[in-house]
Amino acid sequence: MIPVAKIDNLLRLDIQNGNFFVTLHINLIQILMQMPDLSTYFPVTDPTWIFFLVLSIILFAPILLGKLKIPHIVGMILAGVLIGPYGLHVLDKDSSFELFGNVGLYYIMFLASLEMDMQHMKRIRWQALTLGLAAFVFPLTMGVVSNVFLLKYSLVTSVLLASMYASHTLIAYPIVIRYGVSRNRSVSIAVGGTIVTDTLTLLVLAFISGMFREEVHGGWFGVVLLLKVILLSLFIVYSFPRIARWFFRRYNDPVIQFIFVLAMVFLSAGLMELIGMEGILGAFLAGLVLNRLIPHSAPLMHHLEFVGNALFIPYFLIGVGMIIDLRVLFGSGEALKVAAVMITMALAGKWIASWVTQKAFKMSVLERELMFGLSNAQAAATLAAVLVGYNIILPSGERLLNEDVLNGTILLILVTCVVSSLITDVAARRLALQDGNINESRPLDEESALIALAYPDTVDDLVNMALLMRKDKSDAPMSAINVVLDNDDKAREKGMKLLEAASAVASAANVQMQTKVRLATNLANGIIHSMKENDYSELVVGLHMQNSPSESFFGPVLISLLNRLNRQITMIRCTVPVNTIRRIHVAVPAKAQFEAGFYHWVERVARLAVGLGCRIIYHAHPDTIRILQRYLETYHASIRAEYVQTDGGNELKRISREVREDHMLVVVLARRGSISFRPSFDHIPRQIKKYYMNTGLMLIFPDVYAEAATKDVSVNEPLTTDLRYEAAKEWYKSWLSRSNGKEESQ
Repeated sequence: MIPVAKIDNLLRLDIQNGNFFVTLHINLIQILMQMPDLSTYFPVTDPTWIFFLVLSIILFAPILLGKLKIPHIVGMILAGVLIGPYGLHVLDKDSSFELFGNVGLYYIMFLASLEMDMQHMKRIRWQALTLGLAAFVFPLTMGVVSNVFLLKYSLVTSVLLASMYASHTLIAYPIVIRYGVSRNRSVSIAVGGTIVTDTLTLLVLAFISGMFREEVHGGWFGVVLLLKVILLSLFIVYSFPRIARWFFRRYNDPVIQFIFVLAMVFLSAGLMELIGMEGILGAFLAGLVLNRLIPHSAPLMHHLEFVGNALFIPYFLIGVGMIIDLRVLFGSGEALKVAAVMITMALAGKWIASWVTQKAFKMSVLERELMFGLSNAQAAATLAAVLVGYNIILPSGERLLNEDVLNGTILLILVTCVVSSLITDVAARRLALQDGNINESRPLDEESALIALAYPDTVDDLVNMALLMRKDKSDAPMSAINVVLDNDDKAREKGMKLLEAASAVASAANVQMQTKVRLATNLANGIIHSMKENDYSELVVGLHMQNSPSESFFGPVLISLLNRLNRQITMIRCTVPVNTIRRIHVAVPAKAQFEAGFYHWVERVARLAVGLGCRIIYHAHPDTIRILQRYLETYHASIRAEYVQTDGGNELKRISREVREDHMLVVVLARRGSISFRPSFDHIPRQIKKYYMNTGLMLIFPDVYAEAATKDVSVNEPLTTDLRYEAAKEWYKSWLSRSNGKEESQ
């Protein structure tokens, strides 16, 4: 390298001699020649630096491009173009990008089906089927015609190329997750249509590629392939949920559950590849069958989303950008012509499909734009199709899909991914604002629950149940408390460990939890004072564990809480992991709708059923059922609810014949003096011990008006005079109704 002082002396001498510009030019050339050659350092091959560069892109690309209002997904793809072999060639598209790229692709399809509201999906199955068929038929038909008459391709080449227009990948799906609109019906329709469109596209791809294999089943190849797909799909649908439910019941470690789910996803994808289909179909199907076992608010769901969105999906998007060669824009005119036809047919066909679906089912323009945005990105199946066609050599020595199609496909991917991301980003943001305005009128906006923890074995179940019953997208932190006696230091240490475990479960679900160990001279007093000081709307506790047969069913602490609190108290006992509950039975007393806390518990239990994706059966009086139906149809239209009419009395013995070990029984009770209280409630503890010792149980004492909470009287130990009074009152009411009936008949 030339020292700076020497350069300065040379410049002064040349200026004096009049040869400044000539000498300066020569000196600059010499300096540049002595500079290190950066090409010797690129592409980077060291695994450590490769991973560091990729993480830097994942970190800074969204930050920098976000200031320019460019969607994160487009930023990842453009970053891949910049550092890839056809850009600055900082990195090669090596085996790591192939591995993580496949994982990311499967992750996109898996999360798309895992995020779906399956109950809502059943209600919109015809809309999804319509969009899926339209998104396949219109681009395919338009593509075949344009390929034959404009590009002069053969029929087989035209069909394979047109099938690429029909397929789409949910590249923009992370955008709808970020805006919190993944359960909107237009998103569900687009996701449901994906499986229809991509399945038909992959069948076309497998059929055409099979035509050029040496070993096929004669003219029955397509029939055999379809039969294989159907049989494998039935096997996955039947076996995977049962295996997963068995596994989740026996292994509660979050890391083990996460690895197990990934293994199931890749097993499903591998089996699909084994029969000749693309693995993305298997990953999508795995998400569908595991949907009910992974609640939306569960920690496992957040683990899956976090790892996918932080690493695997960005890796895939960067890899897509690395195969894009922008020099194709300055290449042959034929390549530009092919690319123009491909882009036009793909975008036009998808827009027509979205428009037809919108008009057929009277949807809004915003919903149409969101469907169009999600369904026009080309990546996964498109890449699979073009690479398969490019590698097929015809008898004439030509490729089934030539270089022009390959380059045009890369441009098609770039343009459609950009268009898809931009349209989805705008539509999802506007839809989120609309949903936000609607949600403001939802009930229980100001809810706040306190979880009282006492036993280590119940921490996970109580927190998970509270998460499922919590308002979706709520920013309010959860609260947990452990009350210990003033002079018990060991109990205080145990309480701190309980609260740390509870905070860990809540943090895994991305929910903040406020915890406190409270010292008190009386356990019940500690909980009651915390409830009143912080104005909590509900208390969630574990059901009392009896140490001896003679001990009270509720225990002295819970009895004291029932007598002195007029807020809702929810007692929970889980016998199986929360996410494996298959059905909920709700026993509702007559006149429950007249209680102050009726809509409170109805909303909480409905959220539980929606979160678990399970069926819920209400056993209630006809008058109560009518109000339940009206409320659920208004606020939880997708819930799978059934109704069994009763007289509103104690139905636990009858219900016990329908309840299984993986069901949960919810019993709505009432404090003495409440409108819905009945003397038969006093027999409930005995019936629970007899019929429901191995069943998940939730006992709910709804909010009551302050005057209804009586002192010194419990549901477990009523006064004898009160029993006689209640029995006499019930006898008089029944006698009066019979007398009125006789008079009317006369």
